[in-house]
Amino acid sequence: MRTTHLQFRRGLAGDAPALAEFAARTFFETFGADNDPTHMQAHLAEAYGIAQQSAELRDPDFATLLATLDDTLVAYAQVRQGSAPACVMEADAIELHRFYVDRPAHGLGIAQRMMEQVRAVAREFGARHLWLGVWERNPRAIAFYRKAGFVDVGAHLFDVGGDRQTDRVMIAPLGA
Repeated sequence: MRTTHLQFRRGLAGDAPALAEFAARTFFETFGADNDPTHMQAHLAEAYGIAQQSAELRDPDFATLLATLDDTLVAYAQVRQGSAPACVMEADAIELHRFYVDRPAHGLGIAQRMMEQVRAVAREFGARHLWLGVWERNPRAIAFYRKAGFVDVGAHLFDVGGDRQTDRVMIAPLGA
């Protein structure tokens, strides 16, 4: 897979069906083997349906970024305004809500380029810091976020279909 035709753009309402499928699949591929199938299916149904994705694409507190390679969706990220856990002390922080790259596209530099897009969108919201929650049992993602300048500031709970799991909360300054 080459990155010669890699494009980034904001998600639109018409992207909801493709985004719902992609988001559910990448979440399942990332976490399915380490979670109870009943909890996983409940979470996927609640978080990644077409109705949910449509609502998020229309919500002014969300920005959904899509990366396509030769017109195929290969990554997406969502930035979301809202409340942060108590361990996020910066009042000007915005959440990196979701960040996924399709497995066949790993290692192509897409994640780093998507992070640049995320930072630009976060600045458009007026934020000066970006925070995220990452499952404590996801060392690959934690290493990526550390390399991208994030530091661990605490923890919060994340519900996966009724299973309360611990996410590490990480934060990074956005810079100029």
